[in-house]
Amino acid sequence: MEKGLLTEEANPASASIDRLDTAAMLRVISDEDRKVADAVAAEIPQIARAVDAIVAAFGNGGRLFYIGAGTSGRLGVLDAAECPPTFNVPPDLVQGIIAGGEGALARATETTEDDPAIGVRDLAARGFTAGDVLCGIAASGRTPYVLGAIDEAARLGAVTIGISCTPDSLLARRVRIAITPLSGPEVIAGSTRLKAGTATKLVLNMLTTGAFIRMGYVWRNLMVNVQPKNTKLRDRAERIVGAATGVSQEEAALLLAAAGDNVRAAIAGWEDRKSETK
Repeated sequence: MEKGLLTEEANPASASIDRLDTAAMLRVISDEDRKVADAVAAEIPQIARAVDAIVAAFGNGGRLFYIGAGTSGRLGVLDAAECPPTFNVPPDLVQGIIAGGEGALARATETTEDDPAIGVRDLAARGFTAGDVLCGIAASGRTPYVLGAIDEAARLGAVTIGISCTPDSLLARRVRIAITPLSGPEVIAGSTRLKAGTATKLVLNMLTTGAFIRMGYVWRNLMVNVQPKNTKLRDRAERIVGAATGVSQEEAALLLAAAGDNVRAAIAGWEDRKSETK
């Protein structure tokens, strides 16, 4: 095992996992997973700083970039891809960069993660500027590809955020805002797609959801910026309009159609109509 890396240590709780029956094996995994939420909760002050920095950048025309390799890169790309349909934001507002490019999303290509210069190159290819925010993701906190990009973003004067699961990691030392959920040794030593991956996903959920709530893209707890582009999302949009206005789903569908499938406009139209009848 690699010395000093929490994510690479052997976990005593799973030392005999290969000799357990299936249910007992899964209980070990579940018990370890329960620790992840607490590890993330401990980082809320730092996550809050990151959310506020992202909102400030968005307000000034900046963007949020995630960069990572392997599981970390895939999680960043996933979170970025979910923002346009969820919040109706431009696809370039939140972007995910993964070592090895799109091909690495489905097939592991770990070789590029060892070259910091490739991280710099990939960041430049996206037109990254000082007004943007870069969030580097690396469970170990020492991936050269990520560190190279972070150093470049810092050189430009941009806000840098680092998500790692190892205390006092290289990444944490190089970023302006370090988020370090200590999820502990993995059930399978070094398999950071497990607890570290789950911790990372929870943090990413908070970063973008928190930022867009602060930007006013959520009303109460309703996804009022959803784009009803398929049957599932149309049904959701109608239910959101119904929940906001108190009308039936059938009437909500009519309001939505009249508003050109814009949930916010449908709610506002109903509010205007209601005030006119008073």
